[in-house]
Amino acid sequence: MNKDELILKLVNRKLLRMKDEDYLKVKYRYKTGKELNLDNPTTFNEKMQWLKIHDRNPEYIKMVDKYEVKKYVSDMIGEEYIIPTLGVYDKFDEINFEKLPNQFVIKCTHDSGGIVICKDKTQLDIKATKNKINECLKKNYYYNAREWVYKDIKPRIIVEKYMEDESKKELKDYKFFCFNGEAKYIQVDFDRFTNHKRNIYDTNWNLTDIQILYPRYENIKIDRPQKLELMLELAGKLARGKKFVRVDFYSIIQNVYFGELTFYPGAGMEKFTPEKYDKLWGDLLVLPIDR
Repeated sequence: MNKDELILKLVNRKLLRMKDEDYLKVKYRYKTGKELNLDNPTTFNEKMQWLKIHDRNPEYIKMVDKYEVKKYVSDMIGEEYIIPTLGVYDKFDEINFEKLPNQFVIKCTHDSGGIVICKDKTQLDIKATKNKINECLKKNYYYNAREWVYKDIKPRIIVEKYMEDESKKELKDYKFFCFNGEAKYIQVDFDRFTNHKRNIYDTNWNLTDIQILYPRYENIKIDRPQKLELMLELAGKLARGKKFVRVDFYSIIQNVYFGELTFYPGAGMEKFTPEKYDKLWGDLLVLPIDR
C-alpha cells in the first residue's frame, strides 16, 4: 500500500465514524461545491439531507426493500401492478438456474445498481453474474450518502420476470416526484444501457427544460403514456402521508407495473440545470420547519 492509498484509507475510516449530520455536510460540499444549511434548508437537495436526519419513519425501511415493498404496494393499490417474483434467496448459490425461464432479472433487495438483466439464459455468464451480485451483497448502501433507510435491510437476492416495453429493448422508467402527497413532475430515463438520457415532464406531459445529472433530449419524442392518469392516481395513493417520495412505474401498452419507492433521489446531491429548479422544487417540498 503506497502513501496515497494509506491516506485515503485513513480518511475513509474517519468519515465512516462521523455522525450522519457531520458526514452529510462534508459529502454535500464535496459533491455540490456548496455549504449544507440544515438549520434553514431551502433547495430540494438541501431538504433531502434534512429529511435523512429528521424524517425517520421505520415503515420506510420495508418500502425501499425491493422484496418487502411488493406486499406493501399490493396492499395499497392491488397485486395486479406487481411484477411477478420468481424467487428470493439469501445466497447466490441457492439459485437453481435450470428452473428459471430463459429471460429474467436478478436484483439485490438492499441497494441501487445490483442488477443483472438476462435476455437469453444460454448466453448468461453465471460466474460474472455471481461475482457482481456477491459484491453487492457485501455492501451497505447506507454508508455512501447516509440514506438511513438502507442501513438495516437484510441483503437478499430477488429474481423477477423479465419485462420490456414497446421499444423491445428496454423498460423505460416513469418516475413520479411526489411532494407532500402529490405528483408534480415525471422523470423518464431511457437508453440507460447505451447513452443514458433523461427527460422531465410536468403532469400534463409537457417537456420541461429541467436537466438533472443526465442530458435532456428535446428532439427525442416520448409519447404520453396511455395510462398516465392511472399512474398519477396510483402515485398519489402511495405518496399519501409522506413529505416526499419518488414513485416509479413501468408502462407497457395497457399495463402498469410498480417499480420502486425512493426517498432520496440521487442521494439529494445531483446537479439541477438550470440551477433555479433546485430552489423551485425546494419550495414545493414543505417541511415542518417551513410552516
